[in-house]
Amino acid sequence: MPATDDASDWFSRETVGRDITRIWEPYVHAYFRSNIFHVRGRDIDLVIDAGMGLVPLRPMLNLPGTKPVAAVATHIHVDHVGGLNEFETRAGHREEAAFFADMADEHTLAHLFRAQPEPVRRSPDGAWSPRSFQVRPAPLTQILEEGDKIETGDRSLRVLHFPGHSPGSIGLLDEGHGEFFAGDAVYRGRLIDDLPGSDVQAYRKTMQQLLQIEFSRAYCGHGEPIDQNELRSIARAYLDSTS
Repeated sequence: MPATDDASDWFSRETVGRDITRIWEPYVHAYFRSNIFHVRGRDIDLVIDAGMGLVPLRPMLNLPGTKPVAAVATHIHVDHVGGLNEFETRAGHREEAAFFADMADEHTLAHLFRAQPEPVRRSPDGAWSPRSFQVRPAPLTQILEEGDKIETGDRSLRVLHFPGHSPGSIGLLDEGHGEFFAGDAVYRGRLIDDLPGSDVQAYRKTMQQLLQIEFSRAYCGHGEPIDQNELRSIARAYLDSTS
């Protein structure tokens, strides 16, 4: 397994919306290859999810030195919280808040990543070993509830609780711009509802809630952005498959 020659090569990125960059880790196993979103706000920048933490994330964001930055975890799973400890302001849902303090395998499911025959296609550095991989603790500095608002100065994002994939899964809805950060509540492909902590009946209620949300573009925890019609099609298909 070759190592990366330059840490900057570990991440890929693309602009997906006004002041929104999608970042991902192309060498990570596809199951754990999640999206990180950097939302540049007038007063505060947001980092929504934080990848695996195999290579430092913060230096790759070109963050302004004087502007505050807040990191929001859409849920506790390893592929979304690995780099969360790099940020001083860290937010997540109350249902999973206690888990961020120790990042135990039973909650992050990091052991599932370590157990993969090939967890990465390219080593993040020459000394890295999946056997020694651990998620660094990142106690929350802000606990989020359904209906809370996250303000950037030119955006207002409403917190929506979407249990099912995990107990504390959330999304962030920017109604003013018609943009929706969906986390792992919904994305293209098979929705994962059989992990420890998953709950099919709760997920069904989340799908019913998703059918009511109005937006133009959804930024999902995995894969490409989708529009409202595609999201609703995914939600209906899940409801049909689990009825």
